[in-house]
Amino acid sequence: MIKIPGTKEGLPAIRKCLGEGININVTLLFGLPRYREVTEAFMAGLEDRLKADKPIDEVASVASFFLSRIDVMVDPMLEKKDAVKLKGKIAIASAKKAYQIYLEMISGDRFKKLETKGAQPQRVLWASTSTKDPSYSDVLYVETLIGKDTVNTLPMDTIDAFRDHGKATDSLTQGMEQSNSALEELKEKGIDMDLITQKLEEEGIEKFANAYDKLLKSIDAQKRKKS
Repeated sequence: MIKIPGTKEGLPAIRKCLGEGININVTLLFGLPRYREVTEAFMAGLEDRLKADKPIDEVASVASFFLSRIDVMVDPMLEKKDAVKLKGKIAIASAKKAYQIYLEMISGDRFKKLETKGAQPQRVLWASTSTKDPSYSDVLYVETLIGKDTVNTLPMDTIDAFRDHGKATDSLTQGMEQSNSALEELKEKGIDMDLITQKLEEEGIEKFANAYDKLLKSIDAQKRKKS
């Protein structure tokens, strides 16, 4: 797979590449409204491919959510709002809501039609799942997000921790009432998740751009050495 950031600007590229039969990792996802747009781009890309009389059964895609970064940004806000009981819960609540969107997509008529032509679902991928706050469980973003057709990309320390003391249960669809309540309380405290996820997206794009610029400079330096 190649990575395309799930930004507003990235949506047409996601659709175009899937339509061309290129497997896509839609990366740098944070917000739920954007994820809905990504599911639209995913299905539209497959529909474009079918219209061009091309097969879709070998086209694969994942939608990658960066989770712990949400809590890293939100937790300090919760402390200031006297809502510490929500610390470490918002990213997981958001992920559970995202999975509900995924389930809505694959059970909808639009995807069902694509499925009859061999379409694979665009699986949800949990990224940034190492625990950044040492006061939280080191398998917090693993145990709570286990569900069908999902991917979790874990650093080795987290894999070792889960091997040692993690509990493997079908947890992703459990506790939805608590997740909904946590997100609602967040809103009541005056914390806007849409603004937070937009800021995280912008910061992530800046990091991607800096890394890409660094790569190009490194390539250019190697070329100058050889010449």
